[in-house]
Amino acid sequence: MSEINFKFGNETLIKVLDGASARLRSLLKKQGRLDEGALRVAVVGGGCSGLQYKMDLVDGPRNRDIMVESNEVRVVIDPKSALFVTGSELDFSDDLQQGGFKVTNPNAVVTCSCGESFAA
Repeated sequence: MSEINFKFGNETLIKVLDGASARLRSLLKKQGRLDEGALRVAVVGGGCSGLQYKMDLVDGPRNRDIMVESNEVRVVIDPKSALFVTGSELDFSDDLQQGGFKVTNPNAVVTCSCGESFAA
């Protein structure tokens, strides 16, 4: 098996706030991946404003990823997505209407009213 070549980043790329950290640790623990698992954050085309976030729980980084350890959890981001999320904060809300993981992104110049997509 070949070695995975990734870089370590820091919270200037993405910072995980307390609510998101607690929810991620809970989800990873349920899946038995608390020690090695991570949240993958990607920026993909789509949504009303042109770009949207895609998030998945993964076993760890892939080649060329950037891994950030923040607030006791790991986040992995591919280099292209990192260009769009630098300086962002990840939080979680259990609000019935607008609940879920939320990215506060200082690079987003336009966001749609549903909060699910953005333009940079």
